[in-house]
Amino acid sequence: MGNLNFRPLWRYEEALIEGLLNTLWLTVVAALGGLLIGTLCAVILRSDIRPLRWLVLPYIEIIRNTPPLIQIFIVFFVFPGFGIRLAPFTAAAIALALYFGAYATEIIRSGLASIPRSQIEAGQCLGISRWHVFTRVILPPALRNIYPSITSQFVLLLLGTSIASQISAEELFHTAGVIDSRTFRSFEIYALIAGIYVSLVVAFRLLFAVLGRLAFRWPTGR
Repeated sequence: MGNLNFRPLWRYEEALIEGLLNTLWLTVVAALGGLLIGTLCAVILRSDIRPLRWLVLPYIEIIRNTPPLIQIFIVFFVFPGFGIRLAPFTAAAIALALYFGAYATEIIRSGLASIPRSQIEAGQCLGISRWHVFTRVILPPALRNIYPSITSQFVLLLLGTSIASQISAEELFHTAGVIDSRTFRSFEIYALIAGIYVSLVVAFRLLFAVLGRLAFRWPTGR
């Protein structure tokens, strides 16, 4: 421990910044894709279309009960056998979006189910359209209810992007591995990377806390 030397790492400052940006971009793309998947699946599960529900339920169970690394490997290594060849970053984004979407489905469905039926009926009694009932009566309180869970899942997704290094996606952890192989400063580079991840998590938690206070300032009535 007395031979610690972080100076050799600064030669790779640009690579670290690029890896950080790729990690953030991968997280955002996967989160947006997962939210879209989760919203669509949650709506399907609340509908009466049984064939679609039979497709969604196995998807949720399979994704939530298998490691995300296996999911990434399937997208990257198995899909080419069916003629679908994807770049490492694209394969990781698709796999992580499917992973995030399965959890987002349950979160969004629980948020929609948390709205009392009487509140929905009160909106319908006012004679407003079903769309306005959804966007003005159901959606705002549902979003407030699911906001903590969705933001926590986003943070887990951010940390989970590190497994994309296993298929050579050029995110932060993969960059750390490359630098380690060139400098042989394993402790220094992984300590630095750990510090970056901690800083990202703290920054996003503070950001989400501020956004939550600004977006959901109305009284809960509880």
